[in-house]
Amino acid sequence: MNGGVDGVHDLGGMEDFGPLVVERDEPVFHSPWERRVFAIGGILTAQGLASTNTVRHAIERMEPGHYLTSDYYEHWLTAAATLAVEHGLVTRAELEARAGGRYPLSGPVLAAEITEPGRGADTPRFAAGDQVRVREWHSPGHTRCPRYVRGKTGTVVRVDGIHSLPDVEAHSSARRYEPTYSVRFDAAELWRDGQGGVSVHVDLWDSYLE
Repeated sequence: MNGGVDGVHDLGGMEDFGPLVVERDEPVFHSPWERRVFAIGGILTAQGLASTNTVRHAIERMEPGHYLTSDYYEHWLTAAATLAVEHGLVTRAELEARAGGRYPLSGPVLAAEITEPGRGADTPRFAAGDQVRVREWHSPGHTRCPRYVRGKTGTVVRVDGIHSLPDVEAHSSARRYEPTYSVRFDAAELWRDGQGGVSVHVDLWDSYLE
């Protein structure tokens, strides 16, 4: 999982969180409330009050214990409630009155609003086969660069066009467009656990790379 603030949601390479349970023939929704949460997300997006990246960042801001002990659609529900309060659609007091008690919302946004996103590159700096190194940095806000690849070297296997940078999109009404790449990393480079012949592919924006 990717995200900002180097929070508990960024689980790549971490251990001791228990087995990954795969449910055979898993339904899209396990109960009616999950379907309603999905619909609420669509309504907020249609009204311009949420986007993929603002929802992701609201989930990233969840209290770690709550995040780790709640399921997928509870993450969505927490994000939707948090964004609704932040946009003034409802107060926390009104929300808790309807819920019948304390309602856990995500923490505050720590990154400043971006007013000048800068100009992105129109032409990719790298091509398939190029070796690249990921910048080593820690974002106070949303990013799609997982921390386990920061400072690591990989190989570009594909150039995937020009796309909006999530780091800006989550914190601004403006947009910055950059080339994106699929980069292959050797597992031994990432985890230092002796896995030979195993690789991990990560989608990265141009500004994530040195």
